Amino acid sequence: MTLRFIGTTSDDGDCPTLYDIEGTDEILVQGERETDPEHLVQLRDVKESETFVRVPRSLLTRYAPRADAPQRRPFASIAHHFREFRHTAWRLETRRGYASDRNNPKWSRFLAGEDIGGDPDNAWRANVREQTARGKRFERVRLVDEPLTQGQAFLLASAPGNVAAGEDIRNLTRAHACELRLPDHDFWLFDSKVVARFEFDDDDTTLGVYVSEDPAEVLAACQARDAAWHHAVRTEEFAGQVRSTV
Repeated sequence: MTLRFIGTTSDDGDCPTLYDIEGTDEILVQGERETDPEHLVQLRDVKESETFVRVPRSLLTRYAPRADAPQRRPFASIAHHFREFRHTAWRLETRRGYASDRNNPKWSRFLAGEDIGGDPDNAWRANVREQTARGKRFERVRLVDEPLTQGQAFLLASAPGNVAAGEDIRNLTRAHACELRLPDHDFWLFDSKVVARFEFDDDDTTLGVYVSEDPAEVLAACQARDAAWHHAVRTEEFAGQVRSTV
């Protein structure tokens, strides 16, 4: 089963840490093993398979879920948020490729070496223009590998059209993201209040999203956003860096 990083109170990459065990209602806790004999003899109903770890109370206070786990829903169910958000719509993209991109008519043109960055507006970019004209912000950080995967190169090539429409798209290397302990899942964060976390299958197809307003989920997303945004590089600058190494 897949583990999903929830959060940590460590600043240097050390434990303790909480993980969600996908597909269950269980949380995995990482921490220092309890070895104090006086404590161990006081534990009750201990099974041979069990072990015990210490974590600070602040870790549970900050990240422990305060509501029932959300149910997966279709991505289309959050479409209204992209029109109705009041201030910011922020996205973290973590995958090495997306099935939706490979199914895009632009994909074959990209493979043929055509310029796909200046295509006419589609419905997405038209909405971005409308919302940003009202002072709202569309922002995203894309994790990238070194060298870029084919899917990441496609997104970089098509990014100018989205940027021209008003999106602020930035890139961050996966190695740097790991140092920052960023989540390894995609999500949208709306107005620092609503998180929509994606689920994909092994072929990079979106299965749906989990929508939550739980304070622990929202806090973790906000912290990831702040760290990623601080270190990420704007699309134009990053594209120049990539060209200089080719």
